[in-house]
Amino acid sequence: MQPRIPRQSPRDQATQAMDDDAGLSAELAAAVEGARRRAVRDGDRQIDTAHLLHSLLEHDREARAAFDDGPQLARLLGYLVQRSIGYGLRWQSGVEDSGALPVVTAVEAFSPLASAALDHARTRAVRRAGDTARADRRARGVDLLAAIVADPQARAVEVLTRAGVDPLEVRARIEDGLEEYAGDGETAR
Repeated sequence: MQPRIPRQSPRDQATQAMDDDAGLSAELAAAVEGARRRAVRDGDRQIDTAHLLHSLLEHDREARAAFDDGPQLARLLGYLVQRSIGYGLRWQSGVEDSGALPVVTAVEAFSPLASAALDHARTRAVRRAGDTARADRRARGVDLLAAIVADPQARAVEVLTRAGVDPLEVRARIEDGLEEYAGDGETAR
């Protein structure tokens, strides 16, 4: 029986990680690496948007702030843990795809939606930075979270919905929070 996730040499893994992490803040790069470890540990073929959501909640304080504290966040984290210990088995054989992108038949690092979300997060960060030369153009966790919740076909949106979290409210909180950022790209903490 062949392994579900092909073995990569350490050099291939390092090269892929550098490519994936280009244009990401340190917090977001840590979250992406956490999602990668979670997918491998869970035996999934790809890193999907639910892996990214779970890792964002664990690694990025700013992304966590887009959710109500207390019961809502606890319910969401509980649902994500259930998914990672077995609920997600029904998703392991499929490819997360909204139909907008061609289905990938080979094993890839990210699902098509997760890859598109990362690209959108990078674009969003550049747009947020604007023309200010000093602005940080690296994508942050909230940029990725906004991209993830924007696609109703994303597994992360399904997870949010099942946990009783309205993805549109999350997006609205992110947009409201972005108004608090200073013009130099620093966050108001």
